[in-house]
Amino acid sequence: MTLEEMKRKLRKSMNDKRFLHSLGVMQTAEKLAGRYGEDIEKAKVAGLLHDCAKGLDMECQLKLAKYFGILLDDIERREKVLIHGPLGAAIAKVEYGINDEQILTAIKVHTTGDADMSLLDRIIFLSDFIEPNRCFPGVEELRVKAFQDLDDAIIGAFDSTIRYVLSKKSLLHPRTILGRNFILMQRESEGRV
Repeated sequence: MTLEEMKRKLRKSMNDKRFLHSLGVMQTAEKLAGRYGEDIEKAKVAGLLHDCAKGLDMECQLKLAKYFGILLDDIERREKVLIHGPLGAAIAKVEYGINDEQILTAIKVHTTGDADMSLLDRIIFLSDFIEPNRCFPGVEELRVKAFQDLDDAIIGAFDSTIRYVLSKKSLLHPRTILGRNFILMQRESEGRV
């Protein structure tokens, strides 16, 4: 399936706002991939399809997660907004013919992040956060930082996510903490604190 075919198919599965967001993530991922030497086509596909499960209602997401054998942890069962990442990876594989494990993993972890994320994982995670349609305090600073120091921008995104989740009194997924701590410890071991 070509990228244009994916766009047409995706367009039918989500509302205008979500589709524009997906295009924004794809465009941002393309730019970041160019800046940091990642495969641009992989970044575009992962960026475009990262929310391919998000347009489904929650009952459908839960049924499909069960159908695909996606094991939800205690946090995901309570914070159902997190299901669309792993479910999106399954849908990208089955509905869009994506077999590239790097793309599928980037889609899977784009919401929570994770420890030891690949470059593509980090690009999609951050692109979802800073794409042009996003508007929140500090996003402009993160957009600039993203092209100067990817990991520094990701730490800023993790920090912002953590503050947001805490303000809602929601459950914070451990992968978010693991992802943040991994980058900080890696930077420390490299002397880049």
